[in-house]
Amino acid sequence: MSARVLVVDDQPLNVKVLEAKLSSEYYEVISATDGASALAAMREEKPDIVLLDIMMPGMDGFEVCRQMKADPSLVHIPVIVITALSEARDRVRGLEAGADDFLTKPINENALFARLRSLLRIKLSLDELRLRDQTSQQLGLTEDGDAAANESKARILLIEDLPGDAKLVREVLSREHEVVHVTDTETALRTASIEPFDLIIISVELKDSDGLRLCSQLRSRDVTRNLPLLVLIAENATTKLAKALDLGVSDYLYKPIDSNELIARTRNQVRHKRYQDILRTTYHRSISLAVTDTLTGLYNRLYLTSHLGSLLERVVEEDKPLAIAMIDVDHFKDVNDRHGHAVGDEVLREIAHRLDQFSRATDLVARLGGEEFVIVMPETTVEAAQLVTARLRREVASAPFGTTPVEGGLAVTVSIGVAGMLGDDDTPESLLKRADDALYAAKRGGRNRVIATAQ
Repeated sequence: MSARVLVVDDQPLNVKVLEAKLSSEYYEVISATDGASALAAMREEKPDIVLLDIMMPGMDGFEVCRQMKADPSLVHIPVIVITALSEARDRVRGLEAGADDFLTKPINENALFARLRSLLRIKLSLDELRLRDQTSQQLGLTEDGDAAANESKARILLIEDLPGDAKLVREVLSREHEVVHVTDTETALRTASIEPFDLIIISVELKDSDGLRLCSQLRSRDVTRNLPLLVLIAENATTKLAKALDLGVSDYLYKPIDSNELIARTRNQVRHKRYQDILRTTYHRSISLAVTDTLTGLYNRLYLTSHLGSLLERVVEEDKPLAIAMIDVDHFKDVNDRHGHAVGDEVLREIAHRLDQFSRATDLVARLGGEEFVIVMPETTVEAAQLVTARLRREVASAPFGTTPVEGGLAVTVSIGVAGMLGDDDTPESLLKRADDALYAAKRGGRNRVIATAQ
């Protein structure tokens, strides 16, 4: 995934080396050579992530982190500290100042890019939650959702089969938290599915099972999908660490375990999780008030237009793509005329379910009205949106709709029009109009197809 990266280092050579590495992976790079200019660049350029040197004249990297995390407009930007310092106490100091990770020079490229991808995925999800909360505030449905999250007593699931390491983790964390310890994958999956936890700590090197596969299984299950995962891993296992981060692991701790670093990383992950919980709770409370469609449970036109307006401002500011899809149920009037409006309502509810189930987590699905639906796809090109909606179209048509009075169910298809942003002066109305034009082209072309506007 592409992103804007701010590199902060007082040595021009270091900046050039990092810029070359990042540019080769298609990241957009901006730079700063001291703490004050770094903070100014963050406010003006809105980077997605910061790579921060510690040893700088004047304001060092630790102070930059502290000032970032004290600024509501910057607190959500992930920070990777890159430094020659390698002692555990330095890592702990960086983590306590607000850094998300701590990489030691010389930089291992695989570790750097794996961590970048991991933190950017987390930020993308958090940005979407914050944007939806902002939309709810603009509609007057909620107050400011940026309430402080805490890391006080949490429930932690520890999966570790080495007695010495398990004892150390339990003793250190039990001073502040409740720790549930299991030693095998089957028990871990069962326990995580029936008990609430704030954090799961997993040893990658389990004797009788694959710790990475367990991480993948936890990420694929609804009940544990959003839980932070912290893996315990050997310092030289760089390939496994990169794989773990790509699987969706939130953080890691090298073995042998440093107690203070364990405490710092645990606190950070619990705090992040509870902040996201606040946003999700506020968001779900707000949408139940005024912005859901009563028939389908999707967002309604009011929320769609307000959210799309906020989203357009953000993507213009950050120079990122945006696509939307407008979806219409084919021959829906015939369904109502032949089988009645009750059956028509069942069809609309099932359409909504399939669209919501098979769209992506970052997409927003709404009912525009009647038999028309819209999917908003942030950071998505028109080409990518065509692939996504082609799959959605197939999923809708793949199985009959099991309506009550119709034996064997109804065969239902949809037509889809896709449009992307054309320029900074785009509005929600102009974007929806282009998607609507593409939709009508799909219907004129024979229905049950996807048509995209020419860019």
